[in-house]
Amino acid sequence: MSNRSRREFLEQSMWATASAVAASSLSTGAAAWAQEKQSTSPNEKLGVAVVGVKGRGGSHIGAFAGRKDTEILYICDVDSTIGNQRAEEVGKRQGGRKPTWEADLRKVLEDKRVDIVSIATPNHWHALGAIWSIQAGKDVYVEKPVSHNVSEGARIVEAARKYDRICQTGTQSRSNPGLAEAVAYVKAGKIGELKVARGLCYKRRGSIGPRGEYAAPSSVNYDLWLGPAPMAKVTRKQFHYDWHWQWAYGNGDLGNQGIHQMDIARWGLGIDTLCKGVMSYGARLGYEDAGETANTQVVVHDYGSKTLVFEVRGLETKPYRGAGVGVIFEGTDGYVAIPSYSSATAFDKDGNKVAEFKGEGDHFANFLKAVRSRKSSDLAADIQEGHLSSALCHLGNISYRLGEELAVSDAKGKIAAYKSSDNNSETLERTLAHLADNKVDMSTSKIRVGAVLAFDPVTETFPGNATANEHLTREYRAPFVVPAKGKV
Repeated sequence: MSNRSRREFLEQSMWATASAVAASSLSTGAAAWAQEKQSTSPNEKLGVAVVGVKGRGGSHIGAFAGRKDTEILYICDVDSTIGNQRAEEVGKRQGGRKPTWEADLRKVLEDKRVDIVSIATPNHWHALGAIWSIQAGKDVYVEKPVSHNVSEGARIVEAARKYDRICQTGTQSRSNPGLAEAVAYVKAGKIGELKVARGLCYKRRGSIGPRGEYAAPSSVNYDLWLGPAPMAKVTRKQFHYDWHWQWAYGNGDLGNQGIHQMDIARWGLGIDTLCKGVMSYGARLGYEDAGETANTQVVVHDYGSKTLVFEVRGLETKPYRGAGVGVIFEGTDGYVAIPSYSSATAFDKDGNKVAEFKGEGDHFANFLKAVRSRKSSDLAADIQEGHLSSALCHLGNISYRLGEELAVSDAKGKIAAYKSSDNNSETLERTLAHLADNKVDMSTSKIRVGAVLAFDPVTETFPGNATANEHLTREYRAPFVVPAKGKV
């Protein structure tokens, strides 16, 4: 073994050992830490570390850097150029109090001045970043989807409860009064019996370029960027953001944009468990590129008398009932259309407007309120809510990935047979018309019809289906390992 390899091995071993020791010691020390935090003055400034700052992390910076009761102490990002730029910007916003840039989250977590870790990394880092932070005694704000797979979300919930930490999910619509009022309207039976909640992610996405072998930016610590994911070469041209469309790191637009609308749909249904069955169909159509996830996808979640349907369209498309990226609640006496994060409109059966709802909130302020009160019940989007809504996205993708490619003529019958009372044929026909509008020739293209999967929402497993259960988690690359159930 070379000196460099030996050094790297020792460093990895050191971090793996340190993580294990920290986890075991926190099982007895978490209560004391929580008591210490509760005893601090409500006026004391809270120390914040923002992790992942190129994209959505900029909003996290804006939320914490401009407040009198919080101070960003660390900018944590594996890209040194972006990290240092953000640290300079934050320093100016904080009156010269420049945060420290650090590439490795584990080093940030050693600092007891850090009270809050706010996570906006790529999806495959969300769960591990949150769990490590919780084990270190920090409260966490974690972006959506909170997990890369179903098991990860449950493990964050487990850790938050075990160590009595506050953990907010970044589904900000939960803090918006406009949507809260619309959901209450639906739950009160104002549109009759709610039969279907339909989430929509009609968001134009172009090709990400041909699959190839590309170099990661020289400013990026690629080992840290990969973290829990397998060591692999970069196969997409644009390093940042386009990871969303590759399975090892992202969850497609179902888990990227769609998680917001999935959460609103579940919220309106009044469902606090996962579904009892799922089926998905779709394909990546209109171009061939380095992307792996579907850009055209429909997911059907079976909740017995109710159904949650989700539609992803990455090609050019028209809104449905006034919503492009939004939610439609379909009742026996009317429907409610939600075309944004903070507004909604109710219609009767004849399409006449009967009510409107508007109002924005402050999701980060809601999080800080709960951090101060030490009550997770104060959160608008507790981590359990994030786990459930994220997991619904993952279940749809599991069905899709376990499916088979069929000609449309062969696919129609199979799709119509699943939850046929909810008119799957109509959804399919609208999807096919959309593809025709985009000049996609379905006489030569195939559609992937996902596996019809029974699911147990209590155990959160697929009963008797070992193949599907393998997709509930993943193999992790040491030392970046998300703990198993009961091991957090």
